[in-house]
Amino acid sequence: MTKRLFWLAGGVVLVATSAIVGAQSTGSRTIGINVVLNETLTPQLVQALEAYGRVRDELPQVNAVTMQVRERDLATIQRLPWVEAANPDQERTGRPIDTVAATDFSDGLNTWDLDAVNVTDFGAGRQVAYDGNGVYVAVLDTGLLDSWRQYFPQERIATQYGIAFGGGGGENGWVSSQPNKWEHDQNSHGTHVTSTILGYSLGGTPIGGVAPMATVIPVKVLNQNGSGWSSVIARGIVYVADLKDGPLAGAPVVINMSLGGSALDAVEKAAIDYAIGKGVIIVASAGNAGTRGMGYPGAYAPVISVAASGWVGEWTAAAWWRTLDVADPTDADDFYIADFSSRQLVGQDLDVAAPGTWVVGPYQLQSGKTSYYYLGGTSMASPHVAGIVALMAQKFPALTAPQAEMYLEDSAIPLPPGCRSVLQAGNVCWDADATGAGLTTADAALAAVP
Repeated sequence: MTKRLFWLAGGVVLVATSAIVGAQSTGSRTIGINVVLNETLTPQLVQALEAYGRVRDELPQVNAVTMQVRERDLATIQRLPWVEAANPDQERTGRPIDTVAATDFSDGLNTWDLDAVNVTDFGAGRQVAYDGNGVYVAVLDTGLLDSWRQYFPQERIATQYGIAFGGGGGENGWVSSQPNKWEHDQNSHGTHVTSTILGYSLGGTPIGGVAPMATVIPVKVLNQNGSGWSSVIARGIVYVADLKDGPLAGAPVVINMSLGGSALDAVEKAAIDYAIGKGVIIVASAGNAGTRGMGYPGAYAPVISVAASGWVGEWTAAAWWRTLDVADPTDADDFYIADFSSRQLVGQDLDVAAPGTWVVGPYQLQSGKTSYYYLGGTSMASPHVAGIVALMAQKFPALTAPQAEMYLEDSAIPLPPGCRSVLQAGNVCWDADATGAGLTTADAALAAVP
């Protein structure tokens, strides 16, 4: 018997299937793989690779290709002297953990999560001098809903650079570009993530964002189910890097990736290195696997990874998310790390924590009908930090990825191992592997930037 993986909203279910028939048992099953070369990609090398399968896509910027090959030929390709690394295309997901309808929005401007990172203070408005103006934040996600103009000012979305990439995986193999599909999402994940960075309109009432004057580039790399492949993610990263190297050469560029999977993919790693080399700063979610460890690409050291923190004031009053004041100065005793937030294992790199529980934003279950939900997950934590990085880059446009990570970590508020009693969650405990450097706040991070 063999087992196949079936992805459900709550995780992975292993379902036993019948024994693999002869062709698959001998390793002749066709799979999609990603190959990174240790020398320049040339037509001659592409032709040489074609001896082992079909080359479906080329990424010359990172000397990589995607292929369809027989499973048994992967090891042979890995041993070729001009191949640096090759692996099966890795699945990536960006699904939230919790989805809870939010309906009470009267007179709300301040939100607990922006208060927690000291972008705002309850009753006092915005507390930092920067708003992200002049900075581009590429959101590699599911794209935006058809109704995105009902949530965001049109001038805050870089429609001229919006793009969608699809395909990938063992059956499709190639990656295709679909320029207009980015604004026809049916999933809502990318719209909710974007709302944390920019804020959003709540029936005409403006709700704050971390970097409300940043410009978001929507790059759809996940499908309508909120999942995708590392080959597609890599294409999106390279696309943004080339924008930074071209028409956006004079502007800071940040990538947010609220997505991840179980293994680091070779071409995805090459794309990240390429983008950082071009001056792009990359922020990603740590993952929602708890003690099973971090997801990739967040766990890859050059990426700024974000764990999900929560606040002990959650659900302690009516409309708490917009009516309660997160006390200043920020006290670590007021916060906790969510059970689902991925812990750092050996060889993984967790940087900081940010709000990732009960974050309110646009999320539609019916096409065309505006609605708002609390979502939980490190997907919600990552855009808080991407927004803070945008503020840092506005202050210091020459900011590099290593500098951004250093300033965030050096200014973070340590969150020692401990336990908290939290409504809706019960007794929540965590160890030192769950927090990275600690809780990040915008004011402290900005103060660390020269």
